[in-house]
Amino acid sequence: MYATKIPSDERSLVLRLIEGEEDAFCELYAAYKNRLIYFAMRFLKSREYAEDIFQDAFTIVWQGRRFINPDALFSAYLYTIVRNRILNQLRDLSYQDKLREQILSQAVNYTNETRDEIIANDLRQFISCALQQLTPRQREIFEMSREQQMSHREIAEVLGISVNTVQESISISLKTLRAYLEKNSIVGSDLILILICLNL
Repeated sequence: MYATKIPSDERSLVLRLIEGEEDAFCELYAAYKNRLIYFAMRFLKSREYAEDIFQDAFTIVWQGRRFINPDALFSAYLYTIVRNRILNQLRDLSYQDKLREQILSQAVNYTNETRDEIIANDLRQFISCALQQLTPRQREIFEMSREQQMSHREIAEVLGISVNTVQESISISLKTLRAYLEKNSIVGSDLILILICLNL
C-alpha cells in the first residue's frame, strides 16, 4: 500500500521545508501521499475527496511552514491537519444532505414525483458532466450510437470514417465514462440508472 517510506532524515527535511526549500516539500509530499490518502479514504469512502483533503493538507503545510515546530513529530502534525479536514468534510456532507431534505420537505408541492424529478435532473446533469470527459469526436460518435440508435456502419458512412474507427471510439468512450463514474464514487441505484441512460 505504501510505495514510499518515511525518510530517515525527516527532521532535516522539515528544517529545509521551514526555510522554504521546495525539494524538501516535494520529498515529504511524496513520502506521505499514499498514507494520508488511504487514511482519509477509510472515513470518506471517496478517492476524490481523500485526494482533495491531502492536497489541502499540504497546502496548509507550505503556507504555514515557518510556524512548524521541527522538534515535534511531523507525522503527528500532518495527521492532525488531515483529521480536522476529514471532520470538516463529513460535517459539510451531512449538512448538505440535511439542508436538501429540509428544503424538499418544506416545498409546497413536494411529492414523490417532485423527488423523482429532482433525482432525474441530478442524473441528467451528471451524465452531461460524464460526457464532457470525451473528445468532441468521441462524444459525437457516442451520441449517434446511443441517442440516435445508429449502427456502426451508418455512423461510419455519415462521418466518412471506417467502421473500425467507430468501434474503437465507442470502446474508448465506454472506458472513459466508466472510469469517471468510479472516480466519483457513483454506486448502487444511481449507478444503475446512469448506466441505463448511457446504455453502458
